Amino acid sequence: MNPRLTLTLAAALALPAVLSAHTDFPLPIGQVSATPLPAAPLGSGNFRFDVQAGWAKLPAKVSLGPTHGGVGVDKAGNIYVSSDGPEGILVFDKSGNYLRGLAPELSGIHGFIIREEKGQEFIYAAHVKGPAAVKIDLTGKVLWKITVPKESGFYDEPKDQPADPKKKRSAQAFRPTAVAVGPDGRIYVADGYGASVIHVFSADQQKYLKTIGTKGEGENQFKTCHGIALDTRFGAPRLLVADRENRRLVHLDLEGKWLGVVTTGLRRPCAVSIQGDNVAVAELEGRVVIIDQAGQIAATLGDNPDQKQWAAFKLEPEHWKDGIFIAPHGLSWDKDGNLFVQDWNFAGRFTKLQRSAKK
Repeated sequence: MNPRLTLTLAAALALPAVLSAHTDFPLPIGQVSATPLPAAPLGSGNFRFDVQAGWAKLPAKVSLGPTHGGVGVDKAGNIYVSSDGPEGILVFDKSGNYLRGLAPELSGIHGFIIREEKGQEFIYAAHVKGPAAVKIDLTGKVLWKITVPKESGFYDEPKDQPADPKKKRSAQAFRPTAVAVGPDGRIYVADGYGASVIHVFSADQQKYLKTIGTKGEGENQFKTCHGIALDTRFGAPRLLVADRENRRLVHLDLEGKWLGVVTTGLRRPCAVSIQGDNVAVAELEGRVVIIDQAGQIAATLGDNPDQKQWAAFKLEPEHWKDGIFIAPHGLSWDKDGNLFVQDWNFAGRFTKLQRSAKK
């Protein structure tokens, strides 16, 4: 059996707790239209990729689970993908062999980064189910967790605390989706499923420094700031934000000053990964794009022509087509220019795009 079709009953039932944050389309089996396989390789110009079908090799009793998270690559070339399944973060080697699961108690990690500090690598992650920002080492040991303080106005009782029946759940409750770390160690947490703002913490995690932005559609505003990354392509480092429901990427300086819109008219951008002068963007509506330093789309990958399948979390594996995306949610380059893409899907979908030498 193809490993990507392996699905335990438990994983199938473990639907994400934050489904309301997305839009999916109920697709009765008889009504799903098939899409043709794309001519290989995907992309155009300098960005051409071969689809590595069945790259992720899972043992019989291990499932990706519902893929609603992020992707990262460490210095050794191992690939990490988070999910809402029982494994927490799943780790694969370069050949797609499953190595281990990390931090199963943190199932539900959303966006994350792998950051090197004094020769050691660490994962900084948004645990949307926590809700908290967390730091763990590559063995899965949790080093710290932080959440917003009550006085910030964005606080909500952690899920492991008894609920107060007299307290209504805040519409601005903290629901983190992504994390970035500045050169000075400051921690930036995108509150994408909560208040649509960015929270800033001191490098030692002891101080809540500020909130960046408000919810809305204008300057200094976000509408589901779903992804965030440190962008060093323009001299002084800045923040690149995937402002999903405003369908744009925006730049801020490290103090939170609005620098402008990078690219607009995107298909609900969820996550970004930067390599060289270019940024790969996972768009929830069935496509990955590569955007150059000028903010122009340089290539499109896996564009799904069937709009009924865009952001279709419940689309069954029998209707997947290699090289056609459903709902790209997380992604990462590796050092060789390959792309790893996670679709938001109940059965767990993870694709390797191998950089092609073909022009």
